[in-house]
Amino acid sequence: MDIRRLRSAAGLAAALLVTTTTAGCFAEPSPLPTIRDFLVAWQNGNYRDAAGQTDGDRTKVADLLGAVPSQLDLASLRLALGRVRENGEDATAQFAVSIDLGDGGKPWSYGSSMRLHRTNGKWKVVWSPSIIHPALGQGQRLAIVTSVPTRQPIVDNKARTLLKKVRVEVFGVTPGRLANAEQTLGRLAKITHLDKDRLIAHVRSAPPQNFLPLVTLQMPDQAADAAQLRPVPGVESKPRFAYVAPAVADEVVGRLGPATAERLQQVGAPYQPGDTIGVSGLQVLEQRKLAGTPTVQVVAQDPSGAGEKILNEVPGTPSQPVATTIDRRTQDAAEAALKGVPYPASLAAIDPSTGAIIAAADNTAVQGRTDARQGGDSSQESSTALNGHYPPGMTFSIVTTRALLQNGQKITSPPCKRGTQTIAGQDFTYSGPAGGKTFSSNFAVSCTTAFAALYRDVVPQDLRASAARFGLGAPWSLPVPSFSGSVPLATSEAERAAEMVGQGRIEVSPLSMALVAGAVLTGTWRPPQLLKDSPQRMQAQPLSGSADSINQLQALMSRSVTSGAAKKAKVSGRPVSGVTATVPYGNGKVVSWFVGYRQDVAFAIAVEGKWSAATLAAAFLRAKR
Repeated sequence: MDIRRLRSAAGLAAALLVTTTTAGCFAEPSPLPTIRDFLVAWQNGNYRDAAGQTDGDRTKVADLLGAVPSQLDLASLRLALGRVRENGEDATAQFAVSIDLGDGGKPWSYGSSMRLHRTNGKWKVVWSPSIIHPALGQGQRLAIVTSVPTRQPIVDNKARTLLKKVRVEVFGVTPGRLANAEQTLGRLAKITHLDKDRLIAHVRSAPPQNFLPLVTLQMPDQAADAAQLRPVPGVESKPRFAYVAPAVADEVVGRLGPATAERLQQVGAPYQPGDTIGVSGLQVLEQRKLAGTPTVQVVAQDPSGAGEKILNEVPGTPSQPVATTIDRRTQDAAEAALKGVPYPASLAAIDPSTGAIIAAADNTAVQGRTDARQGGDSSQESSTALNGHYPPGMTFSIVTTRALLQNGQKITSPPCKRGTQTIAGQDFTYSGPAGGKTFSSNFAVSCTTAFAALYRDVVPQDLRASAARFGLGAPWSLPVPSFSGSVPLATSEAERAAEMVGQGRIEVSPLSMALVAGAVLTGTWRPPQLLKDSPQRMQAQPLSGSADSINQLQALMSRSVTSGAAKKAKVSGRPVSGVTATVPYGNGKVVSWFVGYRQDVAFAIAVEGKWSAATLAAAFLRAKR
């Protein structure tokens, strides 16, 4: 017996002694020792000792008392003695029962009583199932009935589902038909990685005559597990179709899966092993809203299920859809644009007037994304469009230019030269189109060497301040993992030169750069929003500075598309503005960028390889029409 049970027994015995002194004096022999021994033994799981204090068959009574914990899958049971009345050879004792069902809610508490009779000077409890609960009749058992709300969908900004219907197989058991429950459930648990002990407890507490769903597998992704489950004796399957898989924005919407032991720790009570719960993205982060919580009833019933009486009910909460700001048309256009890229690629798009995220696309067909690009967090699958960590390269020239324009003076620039130049002790290489001698022309062609040479014109604090006005490094809050960027203060001249061209220690995500583009278009940086009903914790902030400086930034980005390095982004119709870059990072890799806007959308594309991101931008804009 563990120390908790010893303390529990001591506490109950003490309560009984108190009752003795307050209930009046009895002539010996008193029924109190019998009552005490019965309740203490029952509470502490010594069922044969408890049964020995009754006039019933010791084995049968012990079995009935011992079945209660498994029938209720209870965490603990506590008993407290109430009033005792003696009348000659008979007595009655009232007591309170408190049962913790382990669902995180209030314990189930009720009052019960027992009769006692004295024969040949010895008191015995007159056995009846009503001692366990007053409403429990002969031949009946207790059971837990769980009613689960229908899971609601994740929807786009027009309340249309972002899920698609797929074939699933629901595997489960009918508890009363199991020839060897432990063997069947052990095999099921091994195949599905569910917690065996909790699974067995869940099945034993369920009504024996009803099919109990235990795990839902999606086809064809989990066909291998399904094939292993079908021949397991006692396991039944029910095929159907359900809206459970993401139709678009896989990493944002997320996926569903069985409630393994590890996942149950994440979502908590009152979900059960095998329940279909969210395992990634919004599906897990908004689990309680999407799934609600089940209504749990304690019932008394005959073995056939007849004569069911509800003894206790813990109401659940209704499920609700989760409304996102994703625009399905824009999301489809983004995914179509990235589809043929042979490298990992991401696109984040926002509504520039609100900051609402209208697309977050990742080329998930390409394998090999690294945890480093996800910020080193492998515990939660996330969208690289929102949470990627990349050097921005010459797309950072937007931030650099704003810092240069703050002084209100005309910016001069050294000529743009192709090849490698050493600036502040560090080599910078430019291999793009032939540049010119003006700042405007060098911006248009994303001339790395010309911009790095301007490092003495901007003090590090001013560059960080400019980045902050564009929201880089801002403490925004989204329900899914995301990265607002990082612009550390340069500590050397070499770092200052590198940061002028978005290298060094600067990191951004496609989302953070889409917000930068949106700020240039509107003159105001706005924090991102993914859920329509989520309150904004940050305020929009004007870029500050003169209207002329914003107009200059807009003109520079327009020229980059009309006649500069980003001209492949040009499409017919509404004008496009933006900048492009190819940036080296770690182990000889490169990331290719386009950051820009059209009047209806601001967006950023990052490709983990040498690729024309401007061409992808044009494909995206054409598909979005």
